[in-house]
Amino acid sequence: MKTTNYLFTAGISLGLMVNIAQAQKATVNKEVAQAMEQASPAQLKADITYLADDKLKGRQPGTEGYQMAADYVISRMKAYGVQPAGEAGGWLQQVKLRKAFIGPNPEVILTKGTSGSILAYGKEVTVIPNPAESTGSVNAPVAFVGCGITNTEQNYDDYKGIDVKGKAVLIVRGAPKSFPSSVASHSMDMVTLQKNAAAHGAIAVLFASSDSTRRMINNMNRPSYSVLDNQGKVSVSGSFYSTQIKMVATLSYAVSKQFLQGGGKEIDATVAALKNGTVQSADLGYTLKGRYTSTWQDINSFNVVGKVTGSDAKLKNEYVVHSAHLDHLGIGRPVEGDSLYNGAHDNASGVASMLQIANIYSHVKVKPKRSVLFVAVTGEELGELGSGYFAVNPTVPVKNIVADVNTDMPTIIAPLLSVTALGAEHSSLAKVVDEAAAYLDLTVEPDPEPKENRFVRSDQYSFVKQGIPALHIKYGSRTPDGKNNLNETVAVWRAKYYHKPQDDINGMFDFDAGAKYARLNFLIGYLVANNPVRPEWNKGDIFAAKQ
Repeated sequence: MKTTNYLFTAGISLGLMVNIAQAQKATVNKEVAQAMEQASPAQLKADITYLADDKLKGRQPGTEGYQMAADYVISRMKAYGVQPAGEAGGWLQQVKLRKAFIGPNPEVILTKGTSGSILAYGKEVTVIPNPAESTGSVNAPVAFVGCGITNTEQNYDDYKGIDVKGKAVLIVRGAPKSFPSSVASHSMDMVTLQKNAAAHGAIAVLFASSDSTRRMINNMNRPSYSVLDNQGKVSVSGSFYSTQIKMVATLSYAVSKQFLQGGGKEIDATVAALKNGTVQSADLGYTLKGRYTSTWQDINSFNVVGKVTGSDAKLKNEYVVHSAHLDHLGIGRPVEGDSLYNGAHDNASGVASMLQIANIYSHVKVKPKRSVLFVAVTGEELGELGSGYFAVNPTVPVKNIVADVNTDMPTIIAPLLSVTALGAEHSSLAKVVDEAAAYLDLTVEPDPEPKENRFVRSDQYSFVKQGIPALHIKYGSRTPDGKNNLNETVAVWRAKYYHKPQDDINGMFDFDAGAKYARLNFLIGYLVANNPVRPEWNKGDIFAAKQ
């Protein structure tokens, strides 16, 4: 799971835990019930042990270790009778990653009237490299557009009453606290914000820092990543929307404060008003002048794609996707003398869980009506790039993909008693989750950590953005002792292991919980695959417009 930080976040969305006794339990036949019991804690451990072994050197895309991980996954899929479903009848889908850097001597100038100042790069401003054009420049007036959000469902529009055509827009990255957590997370996505700015005619985007404690990181040697299509054009990016946006930059807190003050706004009061849902947009009377260059390095990687063919003559041409990211961070900054980031939980455990779903299907003689795809994706740690590319350019017709059930770092460190289904609340998948969870005596809860913005931090989000209902099952808060504070235990665990070399097979694991997690994800996917009716977005949902 990749790291995402936001300047302020939505408040906690409240909800009631689903009572097992009240939820309708899924109905499965004896064969499927017995097949689910074949999910093996021992094999799960063996798969994680191999994928997180030092010899794979952290499974970074484009490396021998990533290739070894892919070869292992393919061998396991073959053992479970899964068929290749990649490009040209093989197992792979090629994903060309572009690693972009800012070139030397970028320049950003803010002027007002006859006075102006060149901002100190890395201290007062950073610019996102452009993966599509090697040079970039902008000369435009600046308008402040608050959070930069237009959301008719929430009756909120930062662009109402302000003309930003041909202008640079200044955005405080956040959302009103009245927004549901997943809607807030989507609204704050960097590309979503650029897309909305471009739709209103803006040509540059500046992000204001509203946290005085956050230190600006000089990104001169820090790349951004994108995926190129077969024509060499940018297909997917976590930071780039289109060439209409000539510059994307971040301003330090000190500059942001001064900038807003110059336009008649006090930063803390403005942020507080935005949190309360009060639009603060205004022309600031400044002009942005900037120029920069970008350099690139291209890396060849790939997704692994397998298939279990459905049993219905017509519906077998529709697909339920089970996704899990295969990559991790490789070799990096030493922590406690160790620089090899094994990624045992993140996400060897998710891939191992997906393989156990394939194992369950190998024991189901009569397959579900729809076909099932298993997609081990690359580049999640770089911004959901492999899943983003697959969701835009799948190896099957995109209109035939009905749902994605993603598995990313299930955090199998304690008995699995309750779960959160990130994203399911937007579609009819919520009912499927309730039925599957009830079958396994699990309760379903609201997200216990909405401020973590987990909805947009893994591969299910790539499918959601393409109008495909998707979800990501995470742990709930229930514990055997009744204290129901597992999220507190996870927070302590995360501080020690998450995105650190210490995340290896010697850490905390509950492999029985891992097998139960695989059974749950299998059953969710199976119920969708066997239902003649496709999953549907809730009426008026923010993501329904993509269909």
